[in-house]
Amino acid sequence: MTHIPHRPIGRTALSVPELGFGAASLGNLYAPVADADARAAVDAALAAGLRYVDTAPHYGRGLSERRVGDALRLQPDTVVSTKVGRLMDPDASITDDHERDGFRSPMPFRMRYDYTHDGILRSHEHSLQRLGVAKIDLLYVHDIGRYTHGDAADGYWQQLTAGGGLKALERLRDEGTITGFGIGVNEIQVCLDVMAEARLDAILLAGRYTLLEQDALDALFPACEAAGTSIVIGGPYNSGILATGTRRGGTIHYDYGPAPGHVLARVRGIEAIADRHAVALPAAALAFVLAHPLVASVIPGIGSAARAAQTVDLYHAAIPPAFWEELRAEGLLRGDAPVPGAAA
Repeated sequence: MTHIPHRPIGRTALSVPELGFGAASLGNLYAPVADADARAAVDAALAAGLRYVDTAPHYGRGLSERRVGDALRLQPDTVVSTKVGRLMDPDASITDDHERDGFRSPMPFRMRYDYTHDGILRSHEHSLQRLGVAKIDLLYVHDIGRYTHGDAADGYWQQLTAGGGLKALERLRDEGTITGFGIGVNEIQVCLDVMAEARLDAILLAGRYTLLEQDALDALFPACEAAGTSIVIGGPYNSGILATGTRRGGTIHYDYGPAPGHVLARVRGIEAIADRHAVALPAAALAFVLAHPLVASVIPGIGSAARAAQTVDLYHAAIPPAFWEELRAEGLLRGDAPVPGAAA
């Protein structure tokens, strides 16, 4: 097994490997993944030391959780996180695997948002059953905020706060049913809003602290440091652009859509510097986020055994200090962002 250092989660007794496994692809994200390939992906990741797996009911309407549970069950020293905020209601009209909500899943359920006290408890119980495990280590409130809900965000916020959703999570943590909880989102402001209401052990922040974006340094990370809240980084490649770069054919994706011109220009600048230092762009993306002391783990999406092996190779890639220095000199990296090999 590859040695991957562990880092603590908040003030809990839990620690996670600094490189983990994002399991959205196992819910057939955009394309079907065969059961055998899904199992091989998790097995390869576990063997390589990626013994933290993050999933969600949303990922294939329960399919990812089923596959993750089948692979992790009876595996010692593994950490699993899943999410609450969406319930899966049976729907007999679903009889195919056409794409729904981004997933090519045949699971016959329809998603319904529910951030209330009872909805959170029910979601946790359903996830235990789908995973087939006795305990879930971390629960994240999934996609609370305006990024996902737009004008409906205030109603869901009321469910989470006045409706007792956060109280349910505190109850589960106090009872020891879960080890910790937090939120899993793609935006910064709602993290600060929830932190004002509850003590969070971790925030799964997708796409908002990356080689491209460091606005989280302004208010969120100082608030997390003061509260003892860890950061788990999802979406380290910003929906793909930091994995593929800008030079391949077809649509280049950023933040779940086509990349705008100013983002393409910025990535081209980073690519040019990476070329001069013989640095692979996705390797730099992983190394950058792990340089921040608040970051407990980075969880890139993995959908195959080959991708698991590739991710481990990227994680171990050597990156010369001059690469980071040139990024800063060219204004492509904030001066206050920690980089590998330098003090925070």
